[in-house]
Amino acid sequence: MSWHLHFLGTGAAHAAELGCSSAVLERNGVPVLLIDCGPDTLDRYERAYGVPPHALYVTHTHMDHVGGLERLFTRLWFDEALRGRTLLFAHAALVPWLQARVADYPGVLAEGGVNFWEAFRLVPCSRGFWLDGQWFDVFATRHHRPGTSYGLALGGSFVFTGDTRPIPEALAQHAAHGELVAHDCSLHGNPSHTGLDDVGREYDAALRARLLLYHYTSAADGVAMAARGYRVARPGERAALPPPLPPHADAG
Repeated sequence: MSWHLHFLGTGAAHAAELGCSSAVLERNGVPVLLIDCGPDTLDRYERAYGVPPHALYVTHTHMDHVGGLERLFTRLWFDEALRGRTLLFAHAALVPWLQARVADYPGVLAEGGVNFWEAFRLVPCSRGFWLDGQWFDVFATRHHRPGTSYGLALGGSFVFTGDTRPIPEALAQHAAHGELVAHDCSLHGNPSHTGLDDVGREYDAALRARLLLYHYTSAADGVAMAARGYRVARPGERAALPPPLPPHADAG
């Protein structure tokens, strides 16, 4: 059985040429879970797979990560075979922010009579969630204010940080078994995002060797980071993953 992480886009919010950062977990070439849904993500997903996602995880509610949910709502609602079938996983702390940012606009349809969440199956979580027989851990990251951004881990296989500053304490727990670590990083950091100097300071050599950097600010920055010996994700890249371990004892 083969596992891959397919990067639909790898850019920061203003790096339109790289696409909004999002990735798809694939098993034997079949999509299992879409991670984040920015304004261009649905188009990239459907070009790759021909159908909208059946499962989606949202790391946080900045618009370059959830701005595609309105289009996804429309895509699902007007196809009765799809309506209500897409699982949308989000940490429970994000549900009020999702409601405020994408679901609470008056009149989701001009004709009225429809609630935004009727197009989805919203699944709030805290420690993690089950999907297709796998347990996914959810953990807090450091992006703007506390309690607003959450990474994702499939034990033994991969960690996806979402937008974050360095999180060595979280990765010590969730990337302790050889996982590939898809990490927010650009050439230069700022108070909300990781920079290359932060990576060298916060992570040891063994972990740095497993990093796959994404959410960078330009193609030129990606080239510069690769020239310094780091692996950098490119739009459209499929990164091979180790197979997941059996769920740990305290899985939900």
